[in-house]
Amino acid sequence: MNRKIKKIAALALSGLMMVSVFAGCSAQNNKNDTSTSGNAADASKTYTVGICQLMKHNALDKATEGFQTALKDKLGDKITFDLQVAGEAKNCTALAEKFVSANVDLIMANGTPALTACYNKTSEIPIVATSITNFATALKLDFEPEGKSGVNVTGTHDLAPLDKQAEQLMYFFPDAKKVGIFYCTSEANSKYQADGMKELLEAKGVTVTYYTFKDTTDLQTVITKAAAESEVVYIPTDNTAAKNCDVIRSVCEDAKTPIIAGETDIAKNTNAVATYSINFYDIGYNAGLMAYEILVNGSNPSEMNIKAPEKLTAQYNKDAVEKYGVSDKITSEYVELSAE
Repeated sequence: MNRKIKKIAALALSGLMMVSVFAGCSAQNNKNDTSTSGNAADASKTYTVGICQLMKHNALDKATEGFQTALKDKLGDKITFDLQVAGEAKNCTALAEKFVSANVDLIMANGTPALTACYNKTSEIPIVATSITNFATALKLDFEPEGKSGVNVTGTHDLAPLDKQAEQLMYFFPDAKKVGIFYCTSEANSKYQADGMKELLEAKGVTVTYYTFKDTTDLQTVITKAAAESEVVYIPTDNTAAKNCDVIRSVCEDAKTPIIAGETDIAKNTNAVATYSINFYDIGYNAGLMAYEILVNGSNPSEMNIKAPEKLTAQYNKDAVEKYGVSDKITSEYVELSAE
């Protein structure tokens, strides 16, 4: 009787061990199966990005195009954009509020006033910005130009090499003693560039005067004064100036005052002599790649370094260099703007 009980117990124990082995194998197989319901849900996830673009002009349009293309390249039809153009700085706040109310997955801010407005409206939704000259200035925080913000903001800056632009101005016009810097006071990014350029030029013995305007209502009056009183006018990366290039060009050509510009589109559309510029499509595309890392891979914008432009190009206008007698200064480094 005891032997029968022991035999039954042994068989039962053997059965339990077999069940454990199969259960273990099954669990391991499930762990390695990448088609589980949780992963399938992640693979089908869609994202909505709100884009707050300060205004329509070619540089900002290119940055937005690059940003959208990068995310479409990565996510295809899983990404949806709500693109809104403010038109002027004061309208950015309403757009930021719209995106916060809609609880979008991420906000792209294109232009300094757009970034400021969006940051002031949310500390939770990640913000990736582009076409920003100095993030710390825009956010009123203290961090390096290509450092980590420590808040819900990262992106790509558009600061051109001011030292190279100062050298460029003096290369084309070595005898210039009076340079006017023309910019809009409502754009903190423009003042940052103006201050940097002023310091660089004054170190070269040049007298620098600021010619500032509040908006389009006083732009023509101010550029007329700048052109009349300056030997060369420098225009930084300024959105309001970029939108009014025809007026600037007309006034400066009538006064026979050459322009050195902070970026490609202002240079091209004002018929500036030259620029040393970034590529706005590229900085927008790189901002889009940063947004992908946040949306899909869970990167924290507060821990992502601000990125610098990767491509810089010396450019000139053939008509302008001939008009001002400096065509002999064009070297193989330079690319003709009209040839692009």
